[in-house]
Amino acid sequence: MLRRLYDWTMGLAGRRGAVWALAGVAFVEGWFFPIPPDVLLIPMVLAARDRAWRYAAICTAASVAGGAFGYAIGLFLFEAAARPILAFYGYGEAFAAFGARYNEWGAWIVFGAGFTPFPYKLVAIASGATRLDPSVFVAASVVARGLRFLLVAALLYWIGPPIRAFIERRLGLVTAVFAVLLLGGFAIANYAL
Repeated sequence: MLRRLYDWTMGLAGRRGAVWALAGVAFVEGWFFPIPPDVLLIPMVLAARDRAWRYAAICTAASVAGGAFGYAIGLFLFEAAARPILAFYGYGEAFAAFGARYNEWGAWIVFGAGFTPFPYKLVAIASGATRLDPSVFVAASVVARGLRFLLVAALLYWIGPPIRAFIERRLGLVTAVFAVLLLGGFAIANYAL
């Protein structure tokens, strides 16, 4: 089954609408979707290495736009949905203290989540909820997401065929490592928040 999914993704990567799929996945990952856009970016770059930089730029722009949407969710829906729940459980003051600390380190938090497997969507929503300066959020997001996707694209551009061969030979191992990193990011998010 894993091999069929890999073959399907590689086939999708070569299709005309793949760019739209990449942009869509990157956008929804910024505020909701648990799977990072790398799962589509990697096969797309491997399938067409001459478009690596274009794919990284599309992925970055869509991801930051999705993060901005997540920021808006935190900014506009926090008061209506989350604040009453926090107040009910007596966490209103604790959240205010959290927001002050969060904003003190906001640019670094956004950068860290944007560049690592930490769930970027949680930081995007938290940034809106704590009213982190939107220009700080966007700037840190552009730098972090851009560096991350450009790094992936660069590695695949320069050493793509050996990486593709490695992935195809050890698909189970690569999938397991990816799952551990993804789950580790959510575990860190659960512990940190």
